[in-house]
Order: sequence, then structure tokens, then C-alpha cells
Amino acid sequence: MRTIDFSPLYRSVVGFDRLANLLETAAADSAAGYPPYNIERTDENAYRVDIAVAGFRPEELGVEVKENLLTVTGRKAANDEAKKYLHRGLAERNFERRFQLADYVIVTDANLADGLLSISLKRELPEALKPRTVQINTAAQPSLIEGEKAA
Repeated sequence: MRTIDFSPLYRSVVGFDRLANLLETAAADSAAGYPPYNIERTDENAYRVDIAVAGFRPEELGVEVKENLLTVTGRKAANDEAKKYLHRGLAERNFERRFQLADYVIVTDANLADGLLSISLKRELPEALKPRTVQINTAAQPSLIEGEKAA
């Protein structure tokens, strides 16, 4: 039993349907184990996703970000007619791996080296959401409100 029914949750909470959908999607994606990957936190606001893509050339791979969804695809050209395998252990099959990104997480870089596709991610908060310091005025220093003139 690998599925979880979130329908009772929908009856008692409002606005959490996106969270339940994310959990359902994550549970469904975990069943597909190809290709294997790692997610690493490299800094407080930086992450790296490493995906094992041995046998794929850069032109056979695609990395796309759309609406907080990172999609990595691999499309292998079918050229097995000339080859006669005695044993085929390398799974050079097409794949599509999706990662749901949090708000304000952007892809900064993608590198392919030694059979690993490394995708660098960074959380960049807009200036309006960053903490800021507010000056505290005292009675000796009255604050001027914009548009007022000092008497």
C-alpha cells in the first residue's frame, strides 16, 4: 500500500490542496527509480541536484524550468540495429524526472561531467521580502512624515 488518500483532509482544511497535491506527486515520482539522483544542500540558500545520466550526450538531455517545476529529460536515439548485445545492463532508456521547486528558487547552472548532470539551484528572495532595519526615533528627534514641513 503505497498510496495515501488525502480526501478526508480536503473536508476539514481550506487552501491546503496544493500541499496535498505536492505530496501525492512526490509519492508517485518516488516509485520511478530511473535515473538515480541526489539532492544536496550546498549553502544556506543553495542546492545541487546530481542525476546519473551515463551514456547520454549533452544534446540528448534537456533541462527546463516552468512555473516552479524543474523538468529534466533524456531522449536516447534508437540506433541498436547494428549492435548485437550478449548482455545489456546499461539502461539507456528515455526518462523524464520532475522536481517541484519552492518559491523564489531559480536554476543557476547545469553541467555534465563524468556521467553526472549537476544542476545548481539558488533561493533568491526579492528585496521586498528580505528583512530590513527600521530606525527608531526618540522624542528628542521627531520624525518627519513625508510631505510635512518642520515648524
